[in-house]
Amino acid sequence: MWNRILRRLLYIVPQLLAFSLVVFALAQWMPGDPLKGSLMNPDSPWYMRYLQWLANLFRGDFGLSYTYRMPVAVLIGARLANTLWLAGAALLLTYLIAVPLGVYAGRFDGSLGDRVIRFLNSISSALPIFIGALLLVWLFGFQMALFPTRGMPLLPESQTLLASLLNRLHHLALPALAFALSASASTIQRLRSGIIEAKREDYVLTARSKGVPESMVYRKHIFRNSSLPITALLGYDVTGLIGGSIFVEYVFSYPGIGRLLISSLETRDFSVIIALLLIYGLAALIGTVVSDIVLTIVDPRVRMR
Repeated sequence: MWNRILRRLLYIVPQLLAFSLVVFALAQWMPGDPLKGSLMNPDSPWYMRYLQWLANLFRGDFGLSYTYRMPVAVLIGARLANTLWLAGAALLLTYLIAVPLGVYAGRFDGSLGDRVIRFLNSISSALPIFIGALLLVWLFGFQMALFPTRGMPLLPESQTLLASLLNRLHHLALPALAFALSASASTIQRLRSGIIEAKREDYVLTARSKGVPESMVYRKHIFRNSSLPITALLGYDVTGLIGGSIFVEYVFSYPGIGRLLISSLETRDFSVIIALLLIYGLAALIGTVVSDIVLTIVDPRVRMR
């Protein structure tokens, strides 16, 4: 198992190099000088410029933003933390919503509750995420006035850690819920289908014939096996949440890297765009590796192969 994990970690190195070459080529074709401040000698051969660019990236030098008049690394740093907060809260809400509903729908398939869950799930799957976000803003922000509808709190330095955390979570509630309602649809469907298939397996029928209590059959046999695909896709879910932050952050005026990408595209701040493309690409590669590693750990069949 550890050899497989180590090999998978090593595979990310050539993938990152290939992706960086694509981003570097894209930067060269952009108008102006998107790598200004990162390349010392623009007249040198392309491979020397590429190696110099990589060296600067390893030092944390992503160039300068001409819109904000500051280093790109400093500009992205604070906003990246906000996006990670949003992705983490959304991931937690996704599983809190999807697991109970998916288990119930799979265990009692064909019941009224299952039909209601599938109906709501189909609506959630078909509804674009920004439409769902606008509906949440209208209902919980304006009609019920329960949550703030935009931005992040300006926290005074005198505020306690607990008060600061609660204030941040209060502003995260609606963006994270919009994410979770959209992301939970596929998880509910995968879990429901896995449970329905597992109920018909021979080992489940054998356990029932031996008089094993139904709760234990579901906990130790059905749910354990049907949840493997969900567990294995954890890395992809995190990557999808980070990538999908563009729409939610724009709707809620949330100061994350998704909103920064949109504003940078509007102002053609190419240094910021290039850095954000690298971050999104790195997140996608890391998500793939994490999913493969998790699947190797939780699924004995993968370790045997």
